[in-house]
Amino acid sequence: LADKAFDVHWIVDSIRAQGACVVIPQRRNRLDKRPFDGALFKVHHLIENFFCKLKEFKRTAMRSDKTDRSFAAMIYLTAAIINSR
Repeated sequence: LADKAFDVHWIVDSIRAQGACVVIPQRRNRLDKRPFDGALFKVHHLIENFFCKLKEFKRTAMRSDKTDRSFAAMIYLTAAIINSR
C-alpha cells in the first residue's frame, strides 16, 4: 500500500519480485495500466487517519516514554481513547 508518489517502475518491480500484491494508485501519465484494488486502498486511508489521530496526543507523538514497554502501553491507551470517541 502506497501513495501515487511511489508509482515508479523499479518500486513496483521490486514489490512484485518479493511476491507481494502492489496496491499503488497509478499516475495519470502512466502508459502501462495495471489493475488496482480500490477497496484495499480505502483501508490504507483509514490507517493513515488513525496515525494522524495518534499524533494529536503530544506524549505519543514525542515518544517521551523511556522504555518500549511504557511506549506500547501509551499507544494502547491512546488507541482506546480514540476508539471511545
